[in-house]
Amino acid sequence: MKRMERIFAYVEAESAKFTKETLRERGGLDAQEIADALGILRNNVSKELNALFREDRIVKFGGRPVRYFERAVLEKLLGAPLPAGPLAYESVAACEKELTAQQQPENPFDALIGAHRSLKRQVEQAKAAILYPPDGLHTLIVGQTGVGKTLFAHLMFAYGKAMERFAPDAPFVTFNCADYYNNPQLLLSHVFGHIKGAFTGADQAKAGLVEQADGGVLFLDEIHRLPPEGQEMIFYFMDTGTFSRLGETTRDRHAKVLIIGATTEDPNSALTKTFVRRIPNIITIPSLASRTLGEKLDIVKLLFTDEAQRVKKPIRISVEAVKSLLGSIGAGNVGQIKSNIKLLCAQAFLNGIDNPDYIEVDFKMLPQTIKNGLLTLSANRQALAELTQYLAEPLVVEPPGRRRARAEEEESDKKSFNLYRVVEDKFELLKGEGISDDLIKQIVATDVNVYIKSLYDKRASINLSTRERLLKIVDEPLVDFSEQIALYVSKRLNRSYRDRFLYAFSLHLSAFLKRLKDKEPVPYSEIAGAIERDSLHYQVALEIKARIEKHYRVTVPPTEVEYIALLLESAEDEDLEEKITILVAMHGASTASSMVEVAQKLFNTQDTNLIPIDMPLEKNPQELARKVITMLRGMNCRTGVLILADMGSLVSLGAQISETLGIPVRTIDMVSTPLILEAMRKADIVGMDLDSIYESLRSFRGYEAVNFAEHRAADGRQEAIVTICSTGKGAALKLKSLVEEVVKSSGKALAVLPVGLTHLEEHLRELQGEYAICAAIGMKKPALPIPFIPLEEFIDGAGERRLVKLLQMSEAQERVGMEENVQKSAVVRRLCEESLEKFLTYLNPAKIMDSLMAFDRILEAELGKKFSNPIRIRIIVHCGCALERIVTHSQLQFHENKQEIDTQKLSAIQKAVKVFETALKLRFDADELYFMAKMI
Repeated sequence: MKRMERIFAYVEAESAKFTKETLRERGGLDAQEIADALGILRNNVSKELNALFREDRIVKFGGRPVRYFERAVLEKLLGAPLPAGPLAYESVAACEKELTAQQQPENPFDALIGAHRSLKRQVEQAKAAILYPPDGLHTLIVGQTGVGKTLFAHLMFAYGKAMERFAPDAPFVTFNCADYYNNPQLLLSHVFGHIKGAFTGADQAKAGLVEQADGGVLFLDEIHRLPPEGQEMIFYFMDTGTFSRLGETTRDRHAKVLIIGATTEDPNSALTKTFVRRIPNIITIPSLASRTLGEKLDIVKLLFTDEAQRVKKPIRISVEAVKSLLGSIGAGNVGQIKSNIKLLCAQAFLNGIDNPDYIEVDFKMLPQTIKNGLLTLSANRQALAELTQYLAEPLVVEPPGRRRARAEEEESDKKSFNLYRVVEDKFELLKGEGISDDLIKQIVATDVNVYIKSLYDKRASINLSTRERLLKIVDEPLVDFSEQIALYVSKRLNRSYRDRFLYAFSLHLSAFLKRLKDKEPVPYSEIAGAIERDSLHYQVALEIKARIEKHYRVTVPPTEVEYIALLLESAEDEDLEEKITILVAMHGASTASSMVEVAQKLFNTQDTNLIPIDMPLEKNPQELARKVITMLRGMNCRTGVLILADMGSLVSLGAQISETLGIPVRTIDMVSTPLILEAMRKADIVGMDLDSIYESLRSFRGYEAVNFAEHRAADGRQEAIVTICSTGKGAALKLKSLVEEVVKSSGKALAVLPVGLTHLEEHLRELQGEYAICAAIGMKKPALPIPFIPLEEFIDGAGERRLVKLLQMSEAQERVGMEENVQKSAVVRRLCEESLEKFLTYLNPAKIMDSLMAFDRILEAELGKKFSNPIRIRIIVHCGCALERIVTHSQLQFHENKQEIDTQKLSAIQKAVKVFETALKLRFDADELYFMAKMI
């Protein structure tokens, strides 16, 4: 037997021994264990496994090590056929998720770009129109030419079929009302039909489109071209479901048709008022220019993928070409950009006809009108920075069904930092297009800025510090020197210049010294003049130049200062971008302005991210909302907006802003000066995002009027507990709420602050300037002298008791007599209640929690033992679900051997469940009790 077949036979035989559970745990077989079992070198095993993978005989699961599994066995275990391969998944869970999604009824709108972003509201309107009983809502789709109105109508029809509102063979009939615009009589005949002799040439009766569309959809494109009498007949048909053919005197014909109209005009001016009133659902599709940058890029990818399918080759598009296409998007919408891409691909196909691997679209082959788009986009630094998140390398699209090899992606990540190359390539490209040197320098400076940010973000890791990542690339002495420079810059510019600048400066300094050593020319003329000579960044760069010369005993050319100044400027911009915008919105001619002025004086700042919104009582709320949205459009608010409002319509302002601008917005009412001061203070704390600030302010009751005495250390700092998770966001906020329950029941008012793992110690040191941190709870122990409670220990219950003891130690006399069981139950109660909210439909978890907690206490007392928190949670959640099963008469049946159940446990449960009979008048079946006895 050949070696490959031996390996396949082993994989097949071992895969057959797996159950679904063991597959989820182990994820398959790795090359080393196969090599050990068969006595074959691991390298040879890996080679044959990859060959089997390419033949689609085995499936690959990612991770370290990579694991493999026989395809047919996997299909049998998962109970579903796999698509054609080769197939590689990140994990078994990812494979199961993909198969589950394939088995679920397809939602046609999921394929629509922007369905969950800029078109979310339109999609919801469309779904409601289709599902509204009894026969749906007639709909008018409004939008510029080329935005996709016809596509949207087809998706509505497809959604209706998927939801079984239309029969599988239901008709979708399309009619462009402009085709017979100059002949109203013929137009009406086409829509409604005519009888014999209705007009000259009507030699026989003919059914119209309404009859053809019976049971389905009639799509009337350019509906504004319908004459008034036609609109009258359409709305009469909408009202009654009856119509007449042209020439008939009575309307006694019936049809069940959903009307979807489309127009490029304003309905209120292009259609009769009576007709518009008959259409309850008007959907406005935004222009392509107003869509998000990510959606525009997705559309460009999709259009290139269509062309890749036609030419049966991958298409490689340079970054500059993609930027130019996106920057050239104007009033032409999707139709225009589709034509542009078709022409480019046709030219690229001709140029690369001898290349069997792919065709290439580069900047040089673009027409001038599209090339100008690069200048348009480069002028918008914020858009350029956003685009870099999606597009750092040339875009490669494959024909559908083919996958890009991971090796190519991994290889592109290994490209070294080369600021000189960025400048040289960009300058050469733009110079060849006849663009002025001044404009080129502006574009190059912007690109360098974006390049540095994307480089650092791309390689950021919560597991390695910046220094650890750098030591993998450059020598330790150079990193040490760069750290000294970063500290000097931070002090000199009075800003934090630790990570992004340190990373970029170290790599750039390494490249500069290498160029000096190899005597390579440096492209200084291209960048000269990009930075103002009298700017502070330039002055500090000169000082850094002197330090480099002194340390390395080399001569640094004066124009090298330009590069260093660009690094400084790029690092600072990120600080500015990450500031959260605070809007203070209040009724009155100058109430908000006065309050903001007071807060700024007290805080000793003129923060431009704190904005007053005054609303005189006679002012229209919608007009104010439009003005606020217009103002925010011109600002960088990507990290979010916090609205501090007083009452009424201003509280709902956030929803309008979020929906229109697509940015996160949080609103807190009952604004006061202390609340503004606290919001400003929290916004300045490193690592606190919008949700963290919002959650902390919700419980803020002012600096003096609090329910509990605010606890401070001897030096006057407020005591605090930090919760540590990966990002400091989702999980850390969840953990924060659990810790707050324990702190609250202890009678103290300690702050609970969520932080992420990135730069953990640095963030904690900054927080220690304001807070006395008495404990840290979470995923990683800080390298600081702070009592630490691991996350799993806190959830298990032991950590919760440790936290209570820490709180008691800080104020022992006040804690005498406090009942420990109150503390012990706080986390359990919160987790159980949240879990039951997901599982219960008829019972209110908040109403039954007291009874469930009483059941838990009685059960522990009867058994004379204390359960760990995980077991308590499992029992309580199971018991809560069992209560709902009693209500719905769907109790479980216990089919196992009841004689094996511990009678002591069963007796204890029987006594404990009496609490439900007393409090809720609900009685458990014996089978449910057997299940609980088995659990403990």
